Amino acid sequence: MIADSMKLETWSRGKKCEFSISVIDLDKVADIEQLPIELLISDCDEGRHGTRITLSHLRQGLAFPSPDKMRQLLLQEYGREEEFNVVVNDKPLGVDDIQGTYTAHEKELPSAGSVKLAFTVSNQRGKLKKPGISIRVGGKVVGNPDFFGLEKAEDFPPKLLDKIYGEVEVDGLSDHVTADWGALVENSELYQEVANHIQPIIRQKVKEEYGREMNLAQARLKKKINDRLAQLPEYKRQYADKAIKSILGRYYGEPENKVEPIVGVLLDALERSDYRSVLDFIHAAEHTDIAKLAEALAEFGIAELAIVGEQAKSRLEFLDRFEELCQKKDTEESLIHSSLEKNLWVFGVKYSVFSSNKTLKRQIEDYLGKKYTGKRADKRPDLMLSVNYAYEYLLIEFKRPSHNLRHKDYTQATKYRNDFDPYTSSQIKVLLIGGKRGQDLPSSEYIESNTEILIFDEIISSARNQLNWLLKELGGESHA
Repeated sequence: MIADSMKLETWSRGKKCEFSISVIDLDKVADIEQLPIELLISDCDEGRHGTRITLSHLRQGLAFPSPDKMRQLLLQEYGREEEFNVVVNDKPLGVDDIQGTYTAHEKELPSAGSVKLAFTVSNQRGKLKKPGISIRVGGKVVGNPDFFGLEKAEDFPPKLLDKIYGEVEVDGLSDHVTADWGALVENSELYQEVANHIQPIIRQKVKEEYGREMNLAQARLKKKINDRLAQLPEYKRQYADKAIKSILGRYYGEPENKVEPIVGVLLDALERSDYRSVLDFIHAAEHTDIAKLAEALAEFGIAELAIVGEQAKSRLEFLDRFEELCQKKDTEESLIHSSLEKNLWVFGVKYSVFSSNKTLKRQIEDYLGKKYTGKRADKRPDLMLSVNYAYEYLLIEFKRPSHNLRHKDYTQATKYRNDFDPYTSSQIKVLLIGGKRGQDLPSSEYIESNTEILIFDEIISSARNQLNWLLKELGGESHA
């Protein structure tokens, strides 16, 4: 992308190995796996070790590569590795290389002793890889990165956890590390002391970095919907203000054109006549007795549940029609695609937050247009690419409901992910969906991570069971 040639040199055990490739070489082969590599080996000093990659003949018309940006990318890939150092322009990678607000804090705790904390609250778009605070004891990392209880705090937006990156040195925890250094002892009071010290520091820095932006976003939304807010009674405006803040926290980082419709639905609910009567009753009850207030809150809950119940019934009807479509032998993948594109809730709650957009559709079209031309055009697969608010991607390959999934379908689906990997630093989850499972499909323990194989009948049955359970809990009648 940025250079016409690349040279790789590595030194180890008294030998230097090197090879070079160029864009011209790549253009001569269909795939990089077919590229012949000429490896040159020579002697070197026994004590020398390491690897150097040199890009040359940089593309004219592009800005010179930024060392700071290079450090940020490399830190996310290799910053957590043990006994492994990366140096860019004579500076080793460090926590301070993450783009954002860097904080270094040191304190002597009564029982745990010296605590040296260094972390950055990232202000770059998208989530960091392996976010959290690594705990070092005696210079060695213990277990996975930690959030010290912030992941359980109801008042802390979960999405902002992905903006925290750093490490803390606490040698006083040496007696509380498990034998495999995979974690700290679960009921360690020393760890709790450290967590109680670190959590408010992180919380304060995240608030400083993102609190202003959330307030500005709320102000911009209020300006757009000011006329509607002005028509609400004072107590409803207070409720709307609190609810908007909650929405901004939950959907932090999303474009305003995505958040604004959610706020609009909230205001629609407040303006509805049935909601208005219930809320008026609640407002009046605040100035009377406790029993009346309890009755009013119960009425409000009934109004909420009625809407949820209607949605559940509508979804059950959708599943009935979708099942009929799947049972027809001549149903093509494209029909399934169009049916599910805006109904990903069918796959489960965790997929309901994914959505597609024009950019993702264009990426799919560009990819398929290059891969499947001429005689291969009739083998073009049906793919759907979606993304959620955490910028995690979902790649779905649809097979017709009458198709038995085979091992070659599985390998093809995972290859699509590999083809899309260069376009994003985010994780890509793959769903392969078909009519039945073939005998040569890999078993669950051999399936790649972030990959699922689903069957239409099982998907429909699971979604229907969840909706029936919901209707039963709401006091309604379930549907067979």
